[in-house]
Amino acid sequence: MSPHPSREEDFDLYALGVLEGEERSAIEAHMSACAECAQKLAEAQGRVALLALAAPQSVPSPEVKDRLLRRLQGSGGAGGFGAVDSGTLNGGGVSAAPARTIAMPARVSAEALQSGTKPAGQWVSWVLAAAAVALLVISSLLWKQNDRLQSEIEKLRLDAKTLHKQLDYQRLVADVMEGPNVLNVALRPMPGMPKGNAMVHYNPAKGKLVYDGWIEPAPSDKSYQLWVVPMDGNPISVGVINPVTEDPASWIASVPEGVQAKAFAITLEPAGGEDQPTGPQVLVGSGS
Repeated sequence: MSPHPSREEDFDLYALGVLEGEERSAIEAHMSACAECAQKLAEAQGRVALLALAAPQSVPSPEVKDRLLRRLQGSGGAGGFGAVDSGTLNGGGVSAAPARTIAMPARVSAEALQSGTKPAGQWVSWVLAAAAVALLVISSLLWKQNDRLQSEIEKLRLDAKTLHKQLDYQRLVADVMEGPNVLNVALRPMPGMPKGNAMVHYNPAKGKLVYDGWIEPAPSDKSYQLWVVPMDGNPISVGVINPVTEDPASWIASVPEGVQAKAFAITLEPAGGEDQPTGPQVLVGSGS
């Protein structure tokens, strides 16, 4: 299949019939196998049809008609029938009124046509045709520019939405970290365990915890699980972590209010996690 037309305005120029030679052959060959470009051509032909209907009809002025008739009458001596005399008619036994000379030119001389001024209507038609071509080209360029601007606007809208989400999240993080008893604990990898590094921000009064960190992806049949180890009682699950890359992750979780933590740990558990730790500790940090 031949390549797509390199210029959007080629569709309008083809619809107007001004593309010739190889350019016309190339676009016709491509159109037969490309539904998208065929649709663009149909739209261009629609625009041309609308412009043709919108163009005012031009009628030559009476002066143009009179000038043409005078030139036709003035060329009777060359190539016409000549004068008809009364004697000829009388000789045939027919009574006739005084003869008049009638000029019947076979053609209008090239000199007469070349020396005259072209009808005003023809000039108007040419000007309108040129204006229509210019309008179609400009419309095509503006349409393409409008599509590009719409894409940029949509991208800015998505960027703004993402920024709002990030700001909302930062407000939540700031709220968790407000207060005199907030714990900021670094979690370090245990010997022989997957590599990783994380930070826990824990507010026991509000029962909120912020996790920021990264860790190597777990095996397909395993999950990482974050625990709060309280001063008294069993560890409390904060959430299951299933990283697919080593990119940093950040999230907020809820913990029962008032729980005083002595440590935080990430363990390697069966996929989906467990009610209580069963696997090895991967990252550990002390809360004291």
